[in-house]
Amino acid sequence: MRTLSGRRAVWLVMKRELNTRLRTRSFVVGTGVLLVLLLGYVLFQTSLAGSSDKSTVGLTGQAIGIARQLQTEAALSGREISTVVVTDAADGRKKVEDGDIDALVSGSAAQLTATYKSSLDTELRRVLDQVAQQQVLDGVLSSAQLEPAEVMARVNGTHVRDDALSPQPADQTQRLVVGLVVAFLLYMSIITYGMMVAQGVVEEKSSRVVEILLASVRPWQLLLGKVIGLGLVGLTQLVILAVVGLGAAAATGVFTLSGFATGAVLWGLLWYLLGFLLYATIYGALGSLVSRQEDTQSVVGPLNIILVVGFIAGFNLLVQNPAGSATKIVSLIPLLSPILMPARISTGAAAGWEIGLSLALTIALVAVLTWVGGKIYGNSVLRIGSRIKLSEALRG
Repeated sequence: MRTLSGRRAVWLVMKRELNTRLRTRSFVVGTGVLLVLLLGYVLFQTSLAGSSDKSTVGLTGQAIGIARQLQTEAALSGREISTVVVTDAADGRKKVEDGDIDALVSGSAAQLTATYKSSLDTELRRVLDQVAQQQVLDGVLSSAQLEPAEVMARVNGTHVRDDALSPQPADQTQRLVVGLVVAFLLYMSIITYGMMVAQGVVEEKSSRVVEILLASVRPWQLLLGKVIGLGLVGLTQLVILAVVGLGAAAATGVFTLSGFATGAVLWGLLWYLLGFLLYATIYGALGSLVSRQEDTQSVVGPLNIILVVGFIAGFNLLVQNPAGSATKIVSLIPLLSPILMPARISTGAAAGWEIGLSLALTIALVAVLTWVGGKIYGNSVLRIGSRIKLSEALRG
């Protein structure tokens, strides 16, 4: 005899899932591994950014005189170049070979020669070209009895006027990186905790625990409580990753903790909830079709394939062009919107009507799949034995 109200029943099942899953070793270890990977990625980006903006250049012979000019030109380009004086050219070449310096510069200021190991950094080459070109220009202007400083002031003050039809934000690269990270974390969370729902259903069914539970709660209450509970476990993990990741990225200077980063996290959390509701109910329903854990993969495999293929295709489209027509169309497909739309929002490529339409379509599909999933679960969860056909579960 059922004595629990619907709300109370769902609350008790949800609380049971939260208490069980949050205390498991797998949750703690999994979260720790993801944190290590996330922090490692942030530190890796920090080292890349630092090394790409710094160069060590050896100066020998007449080139020693361009040290200050070289550093000034580099600073104007947002680059840091440290110079060392090399008295012996042969010793300088050995330092280049050993990787102690990035290049050895020799010759007069107007005819510089850069000695490097295999390739010369593009930005460093440009700065060296500017120094040599400036020296040549000064000589030409002086021979024409013109003041080089006045001429260069006029030249440097002339710029092309901007008339961008769809200007990109100044932090476009940061936005894309955050968007891709958000898409990856959402994909991992949805597929991981969705599988947990399916495995939990099969476990309860095979151990006959579900028969005891259904003596007090209805099938839809049990499924809904399980989905909400595991969804909150996944949400807890995402919040931990978001807080630590944003803090580490801001502290190391990988990107500034601006409004777009906070907005990307908030949108990501919202879409995670929608995506989890979208998939978890179906994971649970499909799990109820079998009675053994080894059969679980066979029933949820097609759903996993949809997620994997959609993620890979969408990820590639995001990298190529977040605002492209193909990316826009794929992100509006409700089954893929929870992964791709928050990434497009982060990059600033998603228009307001696209966000609204994707939300409406996803919520509508959540309602439909929740009803279908509840029907399948209710008709299958108490049937022990061989795998139940999906058509039978829908008719039952």
